[in-house]
Order: sequence, then C-alpha cells, then structure tokens
Amino acid sequence: MASIDLHFHSHASDGALPPAEVIARAAEREATLVALTDHDCTRGLAEARAAAATHGVDFLDGVEVSVTWNGKHTVHIVGLGIDPEHAGLLAGLQSIRDGRVERAREMSDSLARIGIHGAFEGAMAVCENPEMIGRTHFARFLVNSGEVKDVRTVFRKYLTPGKPGYVPHEWTNLADAVGWIVASGGMAVIAHPGRYDMGRTLTERLILDFKDAGGRGIEVASGSHSLDDMHKYALIAQRYGLLSSAGSDFHAPGEGGRDVGRTDDLPPICQPVWQALQERIIRAPHAA
Repeated sequence: MASIDLHFHSHASDGALPPAEVIARAAEREATLVALTDHDCTRGLAEARAAAATHGVDFLDGVEVSVTWNGKHTVHIVGLGIDPEHAGLLAGLQSIRDGRVERAREMSDSLARIGIHGAFEGAMAVCENPEMIGRTHFARFLVNSGEVKDVRTVFRKYLTPGKPGYVPHEWTNLADAVGWIVASGGMAVIAHPGRYDMGRTLTERLILDFKDAGGRGIEVASGSHSLDDMHKYALIAQRYGLLSSAGSDFHAPGEGGRDVGRTDDLPPICQPVWQALQERIIRAPHAA
C-alpha cells in the first residue's frame, strides 16, 4: 500500500468530516502526501493545509470538478496543485455550484411523489455547506431516517438514472474544467474512470478530448477500482501518455470504499503524477 492519497473529500462538499479531521485520519494511517479534492469548491483547503502542516504530511491543494461530456455523460476531473485563490477557477466553480440548490429541490419533489417527504430539509440538515447539497446528502438523510439500510443501497434504489429521486443536471464542459485547473497552475486528472458507463470507443474519445484540452493525468489506483481496473487503466495511461494518480475517494467512515490516507501501489509501468508536481507540493515543516 502506498502512503499517498490524492483524492478525498471533507464536509466542505459531500464528505462527512471537517477538513482538519480528515487530514488527521490520513496522518493516523501514515500518509505522507495528500490532496483534499472537494467537489466544485475550495472552501476546505486552508483548514486542510494547516492540519497537514501540523501532522507532518505533505499537501497539494486540490478540487474535483463536475463535467457533462458528450452531451450526457457526467465525469469528474480532479485538479492537483491548483492555486485556490485563482479568480478564473473560483468563478468557474461558483458557476457550477449555482445550480445545486434548485436541483436538490427537484430531487426532493421527485422523492415526495413516491411518499418520501421532507427530503430537502433532511438533506440540508446533514449538509455543512448549503451551496454543495447533492445526492450524497440525500442518501445520508434516507439512511438516517430508516428508509434504506446504507448509502450504497440508496444510490441503487433512488438516486441513479431511471430511479425516483434522480434529477439530471448539466455541469460545466470538459474544456472549461480543464482550462480552469491549468490556468490556476494545476494539473488536470480524470477521476475514477472505472466508474463511467463507457465502452472502449467512448473512453478513447474522452481521453483524446481531455488531452486536447490540456489534461495530463488519470486515476489508476482508486477506491472505486478493482485490481483488474487498476491494471487496465495503467495500460491506458501508458498507451496515451498520461501520468498516473492514486486516490481513495474517501467520503465518510463506514460508507464503503477505501479509508483515507493509503492507496494501492501503482503498477511499475506508471509514471506518477506527484513526480511532475514537486514544485506544487506544500511541504510539511519537518519534511522540508
């Protein structure tokens, strides 16, 4: 297991823990380099950065940007080594967040039509940052209210395409997302590619569009990936000249997937993204 985790979340977006707590949890698991990558916001980075320094963990400022690609596919692009104060990046992320509350009300209305009432208020009650209300907050409400046994089951029954509670949303486009990240000094990385419902042809198109926009990396080791997935995307990274990243995609204790702070070792054929990000890494005091 590698002591590097370049993709996880805090309660600034849809994680359950404050930024300082999630960094402390990573440090307890002997992480040496981490990146907080909350969805479409940089609100938690200052707290996380300070906590990383306290715990002796090297840190990269990060973000995960929501994208609608090819007219219908939702994909996520992680930005690593970004400048969290960059005006263009901040304006772009704000434009994504602006539609979340309206979407959440539509999700609540959809659930009410099948007899589940008060979902908007319930989701807001477990959402630290109201601008970032999303499906995970609805899932936690449904678990807390006893409607469903766990978050994974909620998504299967209610919050995916074709199910009650799912509301499609048009996010930003791929070129803009990558452009904001690159303009802020960061590196763009395709997040958890194994989660996308795409065959080989569409995956190739996504990668080529991503590279054309200035993207440079892909997550090979991910909390969403099986061992077979990891080797598949290692070969894809090699084939398309992409750097390889590793992230747990941790959201909350007990919600499935990987815990924060440690990831699978990348296969030997991979070129790690962190080797190309050395100048963007914020070194912990004792590691300087």
